[in-house]
Amino acid sequence: MAKSRTQELNLTTQEVLERFSSGPDTGVFTDGGAQPNPGPGGWGVVYVRGGEVVEQRHGHDPDTTNNRMELTALIEAYKLLPETEEVTIYSDSDLCVKTINEWAAGWEKRGWKRKTGPIKNLELVQELYALAQGHPHVTLQWTKAHNGDRWNEYADSLATAWTRQVV
Repeated sequence: MAKSRTQELNLTTQEVLERFSSGPDTGVFTDGGAQPNPGPGGWGVVYVRGGEVVEQRHGHDPDTTNNRMELTALIEAYKLLPETEEVTIYSDSDLCVKTINEWAAGWEKRGWKRKTGPIKNLELVQELYALAQGHPHVTLQWTKAHNGDRWNEYADSLATAWTRQVV
């Protein structure tokens, strides 16, 4: 994953809260990555309402890729939400957002096949797409990575927590 200010400084979630204040104050924010790619990696999710953390989750995989961790973060985001929740999930992975919002429906209709070859991380894409379909009031939206938005940086900090002693 590209180095962000959060990663370069290896900020804890508390340090992120102290340094960043811009961006939306309600939503679910996700991030994932591997260092190097492929290699060990992590994912993070934070659900925020009115600037207050409702719930957060993070995890680590010793052998993974950036895309697998981004997909895992989104899966975990949907899993923490009730099916009736109306909220926006923000991801800085344009690939993952387009996969669910634009491409997955067509792939499903074609028996989970692409015209240009196999779908990478198919099992994760299928799980995520099913979860997204089961949450009709949730919007999945791309957000610019590492632009100083508090909760995007916070999700990044959760995704890299495995590299630190303190979350």
